[in-house]
Amino acid sequence: MATRHTFDNDDPRRLPTGDGTPPMHDVPSAQAGPAAGGSAPSYGGAVGEVSPPGYGGAFALGHPAAPGTPSPHGNPHPYPYPNSHLAATHTLPQYPAPVPVAPGPPLPYHRMALAAGASGWWRPLLGTVVVLCGAVLAAIAVFAGSEIVGAVLDRPRDADGNVLWGGIGDTALALLSLALCIPVVLLAARWTQRRPIGTVSSVTGALRWRWLGLCLAVALPVSAAILGISLLLPDPEGGGQEMTWAGLPPFLLGLAIVCLLVPFQAAAEEYVFRGWLSQAVGTWFRSPWVAIAPQAVLFAAAHGWGTPWGFVDLVVFGLVAGLLTVRTGGLEAAIALHVLNNVFAMGFMAALAGGLATDETAADMDGLMLAVDVPLVVVYAAVVLYLARRRGITTHAPHSANGHAPHPAHGLHPVHGPHSAHGLHPAHRPHPAHGLHHAEGGYPVPCATAETERTP
Repeated sequence: MATRHTFDNDDPRRLPTGDGTPPMHDVPSAQAGPAAGGSAPSYGGAVGEVSPPGYGGAFALGHPAAPGTPSPHGNPHPYPYPNSHLAATHTLPQYPAPVPVAPGPPLPYHRMALAAGASGWWRPLLGTVVVLCGAVLAAIAVFAGSEIVGAVLDRPRDADGNVLWGGIGDTALALLSLALCIPVVLLAARWTQRRPIGTVSSVTGALRWRWLGLCLAVALPVSAAILGISLLLPDPEGGGQEMTWAGLPPFLLGLAIVCLLVPFQAAAEEYVFRGWLSQAVGTWFRSPWVAIAPQAVLFAAAHGWGTPWGFVDLVVFGLVAGLLTVRTGGLEAAIALHVLNNVFAMGFMAALAGGLATDETAADMDGLMLAVDVPLVVVYAAVVLYLARRRGITTHAPHSANGHAPHPAHGLHPVHGPHSAHGLHPAHRPHPAHGLHHAEGGYPVPCATAETERTP
């Protein structure tokens, strides 16, 4: 016998009829099989046998029969609607096509905060406050760490209760404090301007290591010449100062500290002055000279006041380094000269007894050394600019006209920028280096035919 089942109007198994009324299906009853003389229902059977849903039978309620397998009461309707005409008119929601972003003119390095960051005139101000506070916190952290280590090692203390580490130890702490400014600057760019941290390094969105290596090769003879000539100059006061050999163990220890920390210290000064400050001012002003000049003066002031010649030398160095940064589209050229100048100068001071304990900086330079240092720095800049033109170094970054920056392109090789680290003593020995007061995937290359902002 057969049991009659009625499907309600919302049941997807319901078959549409001409008058819209739900059909009645004669389904063989599992209980009536033996009584009616038939066999018990089997799973996955042939036509006329009961196959509960989900077992792969010929009659699975709510599912069409497998191809080539007849269903005892016809295949269910393909649309889960009571009326087939409703299913036919059902379509997915349509969304408008994205509005194309109009490309804007490529921007130079000092405008990278506009090319790659969020808009807002207040963001450079907020970021500068973050950089200053971060630098102070970094110095406090280094000082606190030295006090803790000194207490554990039972180091001697001065009259004020501060741990005494000696000339080499104090120099290492000063270098480390300055080196920690690199992550401070990068985080300020990321948090306050919402841009990739690599845009502080160059217009390609990353530090261009090959270009940096080439700039180091150019800076090597220049830095060696600055050191060599400084040793040949007479003492400005008429009498040469006696230089005493520090001894092999102190020299090797001091040289190791210099080679390990000076590259980060010199790069940190470039990230702060040629990097952050130039791009902060460049957010408001298009002219590169307006962005370059303030950082050069602040760079000289950060070294303290020594002599007028030393202040002029530092300002000139900051201007040349800033120009190279803008003209080459990155900090690489500035970092290269700054690092090698400081390594040569401080490496030589490590060979002298008490050399690293001196408080003298490039701000104490005399007029004779200024006459030597500035021309050599200019020669370095000329060679770097020539190589940048010959190698087609990327100097501008693309941006969109609506103020939103494109995402960095993956896999682009980095391209390459300028220098900074004087610090030669006016007498027979060099200065410790810039900035020491004892107490560091890219954007797609813009089209060559695109109109760009002019650089100096």
